[in-house]
Amino acid sequence: MSRHSKLQKQVLVLYRQFLRAGRDKPGFIPRIRDEFRENAGIKRTDVMHIEYLYRRGQRQLEQLRDANTKQLGSFSKERS
Repeated sequence: MSRHSKLQKQVLVLYRQFLRAGRDKPGFIPRIRDEFRENAGIKRTDVMHIEYLYRRGQRQLEQLRDANTKQLGSFSKERS
């Protein structure tokens, strides 16, 4: 079994926190899983991008935990 770096452990904790926070909100769990799976392909050496996504995820988690949040918006690039 491979050991995880500190950043990897932080991302896994963030993922678990998202899943817990999304339990009470219908439709959030599949969206959370999809988002994390999509970003799982990022190279481990791209630390700056991973840290950026981690910080962005923390902000989104705070929004998700807000009782008034009913949906999460996102911006996506058009695929050509």
